[in-house]
Amino acid sequence: MDIRQLAAAAKESAGRLAVTPTRDKDRALSAIAEALEKNMEPLLKANEADIEAAAQNGMSAAMTDRLRLTEERIAGIADAVRYVQSLPDPVGQVLGGGINPAGLDITRVSVPLGVVGIIFESRPNVTVDCAVLCLKSGNACVLRGGKEALSSNRALVAVMRGALESVGFDAGCIQLVEDTARETAAEMMKLNGLIDVLIPRGGPGLIASVVKNATVPVIETGVGNCHIFVDESADLAMALEIVDNAKTSRPSVCNALETLLVHRSCADAFLPAVAERLGGRVALRGCPETLRILGEGVTAATEEDFYTEFADYILAIKVVAELGDAIEHIAKYSTHHSEAIITRSLESSRAFTAQVDSAAVYVNASTRFTDGGEFGLGAEIGISTQKLHARGPMGLTHLTSYKYIVNGTGQIR
Repeated sequence: MDIRQLAAAAKESAGRLAVTPTRDKDRALSAIAEALEKNMEPLLKANEADIEAAAQNGMSAAMTDRLRLTEERIAGIADAVRYVQSLPDPVGQVLGGGINPAGLDITRVSVPLGVVGIIFESRPNVTVDCAVLCLKSGNACVLRGGKEALSSNRALVAVMRGALESVGFDAGCIQLVEDTARETAAEMMKLNGLIDVLIPRGGPGLIASVVKNATVPVIETGVGNCHIFVDESADLAMALEIVDNAKTSRPSVCNALETLLVHRSCADAFLPAVAERLGGRVALRGCPETLRILGEGVTAATEEDFYTEFADYILAIKVVAELGDAIEHIAKYSTHHSEAIITRSLESSRAFTAQVDSAAVYVNASTRFTDGGEFGLGAEIGISTQKLHARGPMGLTHLTSYKYIVNGTGQIR
């Protein structure tokens, strides 16, 4: 089927899914989790084909890590499915209401969005996360992954749709776009009337393209130029552990550290420790003061470096004179994803959290926690960096809207 036929099939399924009882949705999710665990071997085989193609195409180690499935990761995906299953159904919740002066009984009730389109790149877990979140929240989905993960996505969707069919559930609620040509993505962006909302998950180029070209409503997600500021009162041992974790645990993900800001009063003590800890693993790009302190082995940072989400083992570093300079730097260069301050000062932490305008703002913790699972959402459809409708990790409740149900006794106006 072409993209329009896939979206039409999803639209038809969405109407049925919107009124599907919670117990049936939960039974379907349980079947998906079990099927993922039972089909590890074919899933890993399909993923290996993508990994081999990535190697032939010169994909970086960090990006290849995003693409890779392992038994442990598939088990983690299945666990996330079960966690979503355990969450309350967000559909049909009474959100408010009352009796108006005319005696009308007005109730505001949560409803699904309809058909959710997701355009994403080379993370196969996104395929499952998005599908099960949409299913639980009563939405059909149209998934369009990148060519790098096509074999993995085909296998994952086949397993999920097979699981749904095995329990008599409508498998049409999960649709995969197998044509990864740019023209197909462009057509998907303009399927008004078939797709109700479009969510891009990927690099800056993908997200910018969707935001610029889509006529379907878009929720902007994901670009993570994340910062950590080491304040003058910081516990430097703690700061070093946090910086290491935020940069190196998974540098390709959107909540990884990209720019380190260090207060001038502790830079001479802290930056050599950073260079020693990260040296050999992470390329450092520093401001002139960083170059003075660290000398050889550090590249001069450009203006563009401070705007960049590297998604790799690269870290930009800048020494700042005070807290206000760090906040000003973040305001200029940040993508409003996740920022952190390491400090012992309550005054500094309050100023930082009040003035930094990002979806997640941390005190004495790694930015790597900005994640749907870590925030109790089970999984995430994406991390919204905008302010309308949703912000930060988006889970089940963010995939609903609402309608008003009004009961009268013959009132006229």
